[in-house]
Amino acid sequence: MPNQGTKNVVELLPKNGGVFLTWEDLWVRASNMKDGGKAILKGLTGYARPGELLAIMGPSGCGKSTLLDTIAGRLGSSTRQSGDILINGRKQTLAYGTSAYVTQDDTLIATLTVKEAIYYSAELQLPNSMPKSEKKEIADITIKEMGLQDAMETRIGGWSGKGISGGQKRRVSICMEFLTRPKLLFLDEPTSGLDSAASYYVMKTIASRCKGRTIIASIHQPSAEVFSLFHSLCLLSSGRTVYFGPASAAIEFFALSGFPCPTLQNPSDHFLKTINSDFDQDIEEGSTGRKSTEEVINILVKSYKSSDKYRAVQSQVAEICKEEGEILEKRSHSSFTTQSLVLTRRSFVNMSYDLGYYWLRLAVYVVIAIGLGTIYYDVGFSTASVQARGTMLMFVASFITFMAIGGFPSFVEDLKVFQQEKLNGHYGSGSFVIANTLSAMPYLLLVSLIPGVIAYFLTGLQNGLEHFIYFVLVLFTCMMLVESLMMIVASIVPNFLMGIITGAGIQALMILSGGFFRLPNDLPKPFWKYPLHYVAFHKYAFEGLFKNELEGLKIHNEDKLGKVQMINGEDILRNTWQMNMDYSKWADLAILLGMVVLYRLLFLLFVKAGEKVKPAIRRAFISTSPNQINTAERPFDEFAT
Repeated sequence: MPNQGTKNVVELLPKNGGVFLTWEDLWVRASNMKDGGKAILKGLTGYARPGELLAIMGPSGCGKSTLLDTIAGRLGSSTRQSGDILINGRKQTLAYGTSAYVTQDDTLIATLTVKEAIYYSAELQLPNSMPKSEKKEIADITIKEMGLQDAMETRIGGWSGKGISGGQKRRVSICMEFLTRPKLLFLDEPTSGLDSAASYYVMKTIASRCKGRTIIASIHQPSAEVFSLFHSLCLLSSGRTVYFGPASAAIEFFALSGFPCPTLQNPSDHFLKTINSDFDQDIEEGSTGRKSTEEVINILVKSYKSSDKYRAVQSQVAEICKEEGEILEKRSHSSFTTQSLVLTRRSFVNMSYDLGYYWLRLAVYVVIAIGLGTIYYDVGFSTASVQARGTMLMFVASFITFMAIGGFPSFVEDLKVFQQEKLNGHYGSGSFVIANTLSAMPYLLLVSLIPGVIAYFLTGLQNGLEHFIYFVLVLFTCMMLVESLMMIVASIVPNFLMGIITGAGIQALMILSGGFFRLPNDLPKPFWKYPLHYVAFHKYAFEGLFKNELEGLKIHNEDKLGKVQMINGEDILRNTWQMNMDYSKWADLAILLGMVVLYRLLFLLFVKAGEKVKPAIRRAFISTSPNQINTAERPFDEFAT
């Protein structure tokens, strides 16, 4: 195993452009007003060097992911930290393009192929100054480096269908973060959910990428083959360091402390069994008898603190901090316009592949439209047709649009992908909201037009192209509104079941106050009339559709003597439906369109407000002293590293 001396480390620092990461006396506490908060990490000190793979190991709940998040600048607002975290001996932020973070869960778009996912990611992350052909070439090289060339045309797959294997998904996630050739790579549980063979090949691929890079991975229980790939090991238990140093020397350290690893046993299994405080088992200590797990952990921690290993770590950290290396500069990024266009294209492709996103809804809408058209077939122009027309239009404006909540699972998946990519600095909230809006519009127009044609003409609603176009536009706008509402709900309540219930409940209240089930003048004024009646988009949808249908229409009213009277549609709107006739149907449509814009802006606001942690590229490390942050930009020119 590599084990460079302090002198060599210092000599490498200014020359190879690598990233040295150090942390000293690092404490992290969960925020708690009563007792000051529970300590999660307790005075940790360590370092990570270029060309090495540092593994953070320990039993569940020991603080592995917290340590990784802390040194990566991703710690949430519910925690407090103290201590120094330095990059190349300086207090600076992790600049975009120089660091990357791969989460434990593979948050990928299931409908895309491996090639599509990585190509789109390259277009999003690499700068505008780079030709598209060069971006494609970088993506191809990265795919080959990760051994994914044979799976390029295979869909990623997920809940909607089978795709590539778990190990390949993990490599796709790494591949997408590796496109910018980061000097510092963080991996949270890269082998989670993989079998031993897949774990080995994934970690072998990662280890082979160490040249000139600093790689830090939290890992739970690696096999002996995977353990042999580690250069350095940080072993934690209950937030304390049990061991830090060369991975190959850990077995010797445990043996000298009185807990030797049995012959032919996986070292990582022995380490974790020895320091797992969740199960307080008696552990044999050499020839001195048996001790409880807590006693064993205390012995190991004290042994490490008094060992040469600990003094060597302190010496390494001190030497690295003396030699201030390069300042990490933010690399160029694709522009806002490019990000919006690429995301729009990617989202459009995703929607076209996903049968449940719009295609299933279109099929259901067609069936319902046929049902509406046959139930209200050729309603005619009698007084009885007034109620039939009104009921049919109400159903279209309320219950057909209500079914847009069926896309909620897809909305939630989209948001998961967005939140992960946003956190990694791939693009911003604005470009995501714009792309989501633009990509959905063609499908919503299709879903409005085809069922609209069937329902409109089978029912025999008012003739005229203008009337039909208005009908479709209102239906389209209402679907945009419901989708916007459900996206807002998804950004607040990501849980599938709770989100469906919340969205359905909000729409039910709006439908009740819309002015059909209870006429506007009969609505109770507190809450239902003011403000809900005027806030609910159904009011303007009902008004617009009713005006579109009844204005200029003559209704035949036959009295008991058989005499036929003609009733103006305007009088029915005013007297029967209590519609406000001071403005035209186009004003109602304009209000609906304005509400679409308002809902989308609210969606953007909630998305930004829902960001629990800041992106790593913008988060400054909390330190015991002030920090001056460098934000200089330079061209993206280091793909050969």
